[in-house]
Amino acid sequence: MRVGPKNLITDVPGLRVGNAQDDTLKSGTTVVLGDAPFTASMHVMGGAPGTRETDLLAPDKSVSAVDALVLSGGSAFGLDACSGVVAGLRAAGRGFQVGTATIPLVPGAILFDLLNGGQKDWDQNPYAALGRQAYDAATTAFDIGTVGAGTGAMSAMLKGGLGSASLELPDGTMVGALVAVNPVGAVTTPGDLHFYAAPFEQGREFGGAGVDPASGLGLSTESRKTKAMSPRESTTIAIVATNAALTKAECHRVSIAAHDGIARAIVPAHTPHDGDLVFALSTGSGPVGDPMLIGHAASLCLARAIARGVYAATPAPDDLIPCWSSLNA
Repeated sequence: MRVGPKNLITDVPGLRVGNAQDDTLKSGTTVVLGDAPFTASMHVMGGAPGTRETDLLAPDKSVSAVDALVLSGGSAFGLDACSGVVAGLRAAGRGFQVGTATIPLVPGAILFDLLNGGQKDWDQNPYAALGRQAYDAATTAFDIGTVGAGTGAMSAMLKGGLGSASLELPDGTMVGALVAVNPVGAVTTPGDLHFYAAPFEQGREFGGAGVDPASGLGLSTESRKTKAMSPRESTTIAIVATNAALTKAECHRVSIAAHDGIARAIVPAHTPHDGDLVFALSTGSGPVGDPMLIGHAASLCLARAIARGVYAATPAPDDLIPCWSSLNA
């Protein structure tokens, strides 16, 4: 395996990503669009998820493909970002046909960033507009860090962010991951330098600090985030993707396997206060895929994407906790 040309989920042919954020709000939205509808499923391992239209992604449900997937800040308010994406797709004439009706199908998931220091005293829910802005901005090249759904994210010790990574398999199949990193747990070991995902780093994609030489890791429960606010304000939400041809049931298995990436990169992970969720999608434009190999590659991409999102985060006014870059300049 090797890193894709952009080291982004959009190395998977036929995918685009759009980000929109409001820096005063300290929140934002990210959308993944396909050039055509794609097969998708999902799996939740956190205890506090927030979702829209995810039941239809179960392997036994009748819908075979969806038009987009959304990751958003804003907790329950952020689910309205899907409505903005639906509006954009409808204007483009895309969606599931039922007689003369065209219904865009846009599952989404949210993270909690309502107490992160941003101004949340809106009169009208801003997330539908952010969703439409993200839809309109979708492209194959996009920024990571303090953008989109990662704008207001925080890990236990450091500011979170939006991350992405990719791998090309030996047969040319592409696998990629996109993640908004806002967990209860820590992404770095004590001292804030070394990432838990360091064994899986490719080159110096998140600083090249290497593996922490200390032993006995994982015992500390220190959290700047908890001191700033309640630990319930958390969740890591992700999308993994491939161009390999997978069924919905196989996408479901890939989404389960990809959760290993969360556990490798965040300590602790999948807690009762996290809504940890992974979508898996297949554009189907490549060869028939091996769910075992693709699931393994997806977990590696997701672990790296988590570290990259935190590594790329940038300071902003009224931040409650520091960025990795600020502490390790």
